[in-house]
Amino acid sequence: MSLRLQLLQVARLAPRLLGDSTDLVRDFFLRQITAEGGGRDRAGRPDLYYTIFALAGMQALDVPRPVEKVEAFLRTFGAGEGLDFVHVSSLARCWASIGVERMPPGLDRMLLERVESFRAPDGGYEGNRQAAHGTAYGAFVALGAYQDFGHTPPNILKLIQALKRLESADGAWSNFPGAKIGALNATAGAVTLIRHLGFPVNYAVGDWVLAQAHPQGGFLAVPGAPLPDLLSTATALHALSALDRRISSGLHERCMDFMDTLWTAEGGFHGHWADDFVDAEYTYYGLLALGHLAL
Repeated sequence: MSLRLQLLQVARLAPRLLGDSTDLVRDFFLRQITAEGGGRDRAGRPDLYYTIFALAGMQALDVPRPVEKVEAFLRTFGAGEGLDFVHVSSLARCWASIGVERMPPGLDRMLLERVESFRAPDGGYEGNRQAAHGTAYGAFVALGAYQDFGHTPPNILKLIQALKRLESADGAWSNFPGAKIGALNATAGAVTLIRHLGFPVNYAVGDWVLAQAHPQGGFLAVPGAPLPDLLSTATALHALSALDRRISSGLHERCMDFMDTLWTAEGGFHGHWADDFVDAEYTYYGLLALGHLAL
């Protein structure tokens, strides 16, 4: 099962906890598709990156997706000429989401060639072509694009070795080699990817992830961060699941309370307590977090 489908499978469980509010979230995701056919960014403009989350959210909640409108939007980008790493990968994933049979012939190969052009010298992936090393985030993005087209990146062992070099001194992962302190999202991305590819991860990494839980619920992006956030909470829960680590009933209850504080009556989720916006990205992470809490 690909990374995208794995995440989708968990997000589909969110209605168990959303209950009657599920329809509000369905309507929210429908409103995220602009007249141009792309997902709405935080400024209200269509953007490939946000289109991924709008489509995934609708798919998770069994909302009919306006695939013809989205397809017209995707076709305006051709083979992704001029797009950065994240957006060319987003273009690939959006095509896979609405159906590869809709793609122009050979476009999948051209898009993966562009993704591969962002391969770093150490075997990882990174949006900055001048960087000597890849990042955990870059590896996650690239693997997702490859898998959505039914492929695996070439030299997968080099990718795993590149991730190994990103281990931090405290037993987690960072997006930079030689870091003393890990970052939660880099750690969660590395754990998820490594386990997904069938390689082992030290059991103690789960202890590090659990140590990032905030006393009021949710998880911190880095040790000592002032506030928990929804992205870190969703990725932490996903990584703990990949490690076969269950959270305590007390932490489960606090995470549920944390999710309640981010919920809005319009059907979306804020990213953290100081966030004034709601968007498709964080609302999809809300589904992922709730899906894990529903297990």
